[in-house]
Amino acid sequence: MTEQQKLKWSPGKRDLLFLGIVAAVVLILVLGSSERKTKPVPNDETHRTVTSRDSCMVCHGSDGVSPQPKEHIKGGQCFQCHRQPKEWGKGK
Repeated sequence: MTEQQKLKWSPGKRDLLFLGIVAAVVLILVLGSSERKTKPVPNDETHRTVTSRDSCMVCHGSDGVSPQPKEHIKGGQCFQCHRQPKEWGKGK
């Protein structure tokens, strides 16, 4: 082995900057993938029968008894954000 082959690699400023950027990107991706903090669907008789957006909009439409707030998204897939209680699918 020659002297040059025996030299060990030591990180320079550019290497440390690159590793810092990679670590920051990974951290952002991990923190950004956390669960949403939305209100769950109430666990009552009325909501247990709801299975579609149309059913939700009977009460939560603009003319319903509990309309959505104006800033609510208009996505149309209620159960994508609002989680149903876990026991609903278990016959309880």
